[in-house]
Amino acid sequence: MGSEQPKRKEFLDVLVALRQIIRATDLHSKHVMKVCGLTVPQLVVLLAIEELGAVTVREISRHVSLSQATVTTILNRLEERGFIVRTRNASDKRVVNSSLTDKGREVLINTPPLMDGHFMLRYEMLDLDERKQILDSLQHVARLMDATEVDPRPPTRTDGSSSYGD
Repeated sequence: MGSEQPKRKEFLDVLVALRQIIRATDLHSKHVMKVCGLTVPQLVVLLAIEELGAVTVREISRHVSLSQATVTTILNRLEERGFIVRTRNASDKRVVNSSLTDKGREVLINTPPLMDGHFMLRYEMLDLDERKQILDSLQHVARLMDATEVDPRPPTRTDGSSSYGD
């Protein structure tokens, strides 16, 4: 039992750090939403379309790491609001591409940065190697937390009981 304490403390420290990041991200996301009326995932999809040009749901999904179903729902909302248009590919009618409208380009011009400005300034002050190390570490954490490999059931103890006290 004594050897579990340091491990538990370490995991708690990781959880607290992740919660701090999530909280800061949530607060800034609410600010962005208030300013432009779009959620951060909606803006991320718009930015992907801006970067990739006329693009399919699958390509957007891969580019922004969201499921195709989520991207489709976002595209429906963006299309309803006039930020994108969807057109069938001339050579293959099964393929539907999404493109920005003038309104979509305009909202991107007038949108605040997706990351908090204070964070961006401090991050940009770091040398390139340190920024790369932070990005690599964050991407590694994201891979470690890959939901496709997480068992959705509560963890169980070796005696078969749940760690939630049942």
